[in-house]
Amino acid sequence: MAKGDLSSPSLADDLFFVMHDNVTGRTRLHPRLASLGLAGAVLGDLMLAERVTLDLASGQDRLYATARDATGDPLTQSVLDHVIVEPQHPVVTWLLFFARTIYADITARMIAAKLLNPPARHLLKQQPPAPVNTNTAAWPLARLNLAVQRREPPVVRDCVLYGLFVATGGAQRALWEHDPAFVAATIAMLPVPLQRLIVQTEVAVGEAVISRR
Repeated sequence: MAKGDLSSPSLADDLFFVMHDNVTGRTRLHPRLASLGLAGAVLGDLMLAERVTLDLASGQDRLYATARDATGDPLTQSVLDHVIVEPQHPVVTWLLFFARTIYADITARMIAAKLLNPPARHLLKQQPPAPVNTNTAAWPLARLNLAVQRREPPVVRDCVLYGLFVATGGAQRALWEHDPAFVAATIAMLPVPLQRLIVQTEVAVGEAVISRR
């Protein structure tokens, strides 16, 4: 993804793929947890494009915009516009807010981009949107598996992808192996705002799990 351009395949698309079966499209996670992870991924896309960052000095990880140019993508533009108008909120508040609709928004965007097929009905039951290309859908998870297997930290965007997938609890279910030490080392390579985004996503997921009990 080019700096400032969010119209190309995104971190959020990759996280959607790793959280779903690459053939059937069925989710590996509870929808609430998947939605929180996807909300974190959209904010991660904006951070990687240097549109938003965190005010770490406040002690509350407040999110604020660093650039106001058009993103070239309606979804990230909507998220950015919200942050510009209300910069006083901590990132966990934004995660909870965007998680309310982000799953449907990203699904619709991926269908429009021909990454997913529209949901179909089978025996009177609606099936989830399945990937158009199973290899494309499998590739993000394959990249993470290879990185873990080789103990070689991936590129920055995949480090964020890995961290967010772990934060949702999905990595333990889908990756070939789970190495907490490698997770910690990989996340530590990221800039502090992206590290804090992953931490706050994990906090939001943890609270969501507790609230369901």
